[in-house]
Amino acid sequence: MEIRGIDHVEFYVGDAQQSAFYLCTALGFRLCGETEPTDHRSLLLRQGGIQVVLTSALSEHHPAAEFVRRHGDGVAVIALETASAAAAYDTAVAAGAAPLAEPAVYEHEGARVVTAEVAAFGDVVHRFVERHCGTEEFLPGVMNVLAADPEPGGELLSTIDHFAVCLPAGELRPTVERYQRVFGFRQIFEEFIEVGDQAMDSKVVQSPSGQVTLTLIEPVTTKRPGQIDEFLARHNGTGVQHMALLTNDIVSTVRTLTERGVTFLRTPGSYYDLLEERLGEPEVRIEELRETNVLVDQDHHGQLFQIFTRSMHVRRTYFMEVIDRHGARTFGSGNIKALYEAVEREKVTS
Repeated sequence: MEIRGIDHVEFYVGDAQQSAFYLCTALGFRLCGETEPTDHRSLLLRQGGIQVVLTSALSEHHPAAEFVRRHGDGVAVIALETASAAAAYDTAVAAGAAPLAEPAVYEHEGARVVTAEVAAFGDVVHRFVERHCGTEEFLPGVMNVLAADPEPGGELLSTIDHFAVCLPAGELRPTVERYQRVFGFRQIFEEFIEVGDQAMDSKVVQSPSGQVTLTLIEPVTTKRPGQIDEFLARHNGTGVQHMALLTNDIVSTVRTLTERGVTFLRTPGSYYDLLEERLGEPEVRIEELRETNVLVDQDHHGQLFQIFTRSMHVRRTYFMEVIDRHGARTFGSGNIKALYEAVEREKVTS
């Protein structure tokens, strides 16, 4: 099947209006559309090439009600842009995907969108989206498009770099094989990460277009339970732990987002004390990285700068990553061990 990229991401949330307020005021998204209230209410937000739909159930019969009850607020749908939603659906189902919604056509004033849905992982859905309309018409006849912001602010975030998905132990290999068989993805990276008495196993799958990337992670049960186990317990099973959003100037972006009220994880000072010894001189000044708590890692292709937000959710599950790639193609796994060692050093010296 031809998967061109990520069309949009839909979150099921307890209060769409409240979630939209945070994403707009703190992260710079703009409210661009809304549905008429029925058994649910959905809001469309945009920034750069990112489209986010926030859906709240207004009836216990809408799937968002059960999703939020089981998992809390979180990613429920990763929508994939395709050349043909019907063909993608048929191919996926023939390869073993669980069918959820057959192809449906939405048309209004010349705009036409076709969608279909299959199961992805856990309670998360893949929605195939085929568009025959301008970018402003999101779902013809269903989503009312709002007037454009007359004075849009500068866009800090451009696109979705990847999703990180937490899986129960034993589910990593079958999930990778399913993405290869059903969706035509390929595995591009794998790593066993061990820090202290904790460990996790990770594999990365990516669409042939290179525009859809999933970092799949499972805990290692022979080691002490860690952050992956905590997510699975609080989220009540498999789910998206974080979504990484790409920027082209991470220091400036982090400064702006911090001023707007976004809270990022702090990095021990000793991490930066040994940074040059570990990686050489980074492409962003160490003092700027220290000031903003930005992490840096590198691979054979270049450097990667990243930082994670604190979770704003009651269950402390889903959070976001801001990432800036200077050629690097990996995902910063070297920072996990470096951060762990930095924290341990600070414990000894404090």
